[in-house]
Amino acid sequence: MQQQTMAARAASSPVWAELESLMRERVQAWVQQLLDEELTEALGRRKSERRTSNRPGYRNGYGKPRKLTMSSGTITVHRPRARGLGERFESRLLPLFGRRTREVNDLLPRLYLHGLAEGDFTLALRGLLGEDAPLSAATIARLKDQWHQEWTAWQQRSLADLEVVYLWVDGVYVRAGLERDKAAVLVAIAGLTDGRKVLVTVTHGYRESTVVWSDVLRDLRDRGMNCPAAVVGDGHLGIWGALRNVYPEAEEARCWNHKIMNVLAKVPKGTQLAVTEMVRRIPQAPTSEEAERRKDEFAAWCQQRGYPGAIATLERDWEQLVTFYRFPKEHWKHLRTSNPVESPFAALRLRTDAAKRYKRADRATPMVWKLLMISEKKFRRLNAPHLLPDVYRGERFVNGLRAADTMKDMEEAAA
Repeated sequence: MQQQTMAARAASSPVWAELESLMRERVQAWVQQLLDEELTEALGRRKSERRTSNRPGYRNGYGKPRKLTMSSGTITVHRPRARGLGERFESRLLPLFGRRTREVNDLLPRLYLHGLAEGDFTLALRGLLGEDAPLSAATIARLKDQWHQEWTAWQQRSLADLEVVYLWVDGVYVRAGLERDKAAVLVAIAGLTDGRKVLVTVTHGYRESTVVWSDVLRDLRDRGMNCPAAVVGDGHLGIWGALRNVYPEAEEARCWNHKIMNVLAKVPKGTQLAVTEMVRRIPQAPTSEEAERRKDEFAAWCQQRGYPGAIATLERDWEQLVTFYRFPKEHWKHLRTSNPVESPFAALRLRTDAAKRYKRADRATPMVWKLLMISEKKFRRLNAPHLLPDVYRGERFVNGLRAADTMKDMEEAAA
C-alpha cells in the first residue's frame, strides 16, 4: 500500500519537462490574483461581500482574454471590469492596451541592432517568450514607427529645467543601404548638478563638421540648455569650432584616450607598450605643472629615438588636454576622457553594419536613440555631487582645489 502511495505521488509530481509550463501557470494565477485585488481595493470590498459603506461601484465580470508577454514567457489573464464607479476603472498593473512588459520592449531593439532581421522575430521570440506570445512579422516595423515618433518628440522637448555642468560629445558612423557616404549619429550627454548623466541630443549629420555641430548646439541652446562649464570630446570633432560659435564661455577639454591612440600611431609597434605607459602617467599627475614635466620627459625620450611625430601629436591641443586641472579633483576622472559617450557607443560601433537594413541613415537614428535611452538607466553618477552646484555657479579651481582656498594658503605661507 505504501509503495502504491509513493508511486502515485511520483506520478503526480512535476518533472523537468513540465517545469516551464508549471512556472508559467503559477505566474499567471498570481498576476490574475493581483488584478482582482486591485479592483477589490478600488471598490473597498471583496467579491460577494455586502456593501457597508457609501462607496459606489459593482463588479461587472471580466473582459476578453488578454495575452501578456513577459521576459519569463507569455500568460493569459482576464481584466476584471466594474460599473457604477464615479470614474472609469483603470488598472495600474495592466494598462488598457498593454501587451508586453517594459523589459520585453527593451529586448526588441537590442535584438534588432544585434542583427536579428524582421522576418526572424516571430521564430526567435516565440522560442524565448512562448508560442502564445502576441508577436508577428510586423511587430518590429510598428515599433520602429513608434520609436521614430517618440524620438522626434524627445528631440523637441525643453531643456530649460536642466542645470548642465559638463557635456560629453561624440559621433558614431553608420552606412545605410542606399547611401555611399557614412552618416554620423551625433550624441551629447550632460552631467547635471544633482550628479545624474542624461542624454540631451541624438541626431544625425553627414559630417562631424563645425557647421553640423553648430546646428546641434544652437538647437540645444534654443531649447533652453545653459552653457556648460566644460565640454569633453575628441580633438578631431567639429564641435570645437561650433562651441566657440554658440557657447564661447565653455571650457574645451580633449579626451586623453583619443590622444593616446593618436600618439601610438606615430611610433613603431615594438615601442607602443612603453609609450602607452609613459603617456598614461601624464594625466595622472597631481598638478598641471607635474603633468607638464612628465610631458617634457616623454618628449626628450621621443627625441632621442627619432619620433618627432609623437611629440607634435601630444603637444597639439595641450592646453585643452589639461583643462580638467581647472575643476574639482573629484571630477578629474570624468573629465579626462569622453567615456560617458564612448561606453554606450562601444556596442554600436561593433555592429554599424546593422544599419544597412535602413534605406536612409536618418532612419537609423531613432534605433540608436532607443538603445542609448536604455543604456541611460545604467549611467554612472558623477563623483562628489556636492561640488557640482559650485562649478555650475562659476566657482574657479586650481589643480583641483578651490582657487580661493589656494590663494589663502599662498598668503599664509608668504606671511
